[in-house]
Amino acid sequence: MLKEEVKLYVRTSHLSRRPTSIAMSGVWIFDKKGVARLVSNPTRESFEQKEPPQPGTATAPGARPRVLVFLPANQIIRSYSDLEHRLTELGWTRYYAGNHPDLIQFHRSDDSAHLISLPRDFTNFRSPHMYDIVVKNRSFFEVRERDPPQH
Repeated sequence: MLKEEVKLYVRTSHLSRRPTSIAMSGVWIFDKKGVARLVSNPTRESFEQKEPPQPGTATAPGARPRVLVFLPANQIIRSYSDLEHRLTELGWTRYYAGNHPDLIQFHRSDDSAHLISLPRDFTNFRSPHMYDIVVKNRSFFEVRERDPPQH
């Protein structure tokens, strides 16, 4: 597998004379017409698939969908009500921030800096949100592939 780092230089403003460096890494895949696309987190399936399974997904094309699992009950979290129930059991409380109407937030306590911010619409609940929950509740949650591969 060939992996290449590409640097893109962008001038931040007309007053600045120094360009800002933005590094992108991944694998460039070319289609039959010579059009390239960058796959940030390539998987074997990325190379076998011509187009992403769902345009605009946050994961690499061909990546398997993930689910959040509450380990003590081996329960897949399928809704925010499931998640809120489990987080409440672990001492998290719903945080109502009026200045972020597009987010659902949970916090441990007023003395803690721990905050979980999630998109209000559960269909936008993605792997980075899941991993944020796992990191803040290490022995209680796990991220798994939705449908494990059959061998």
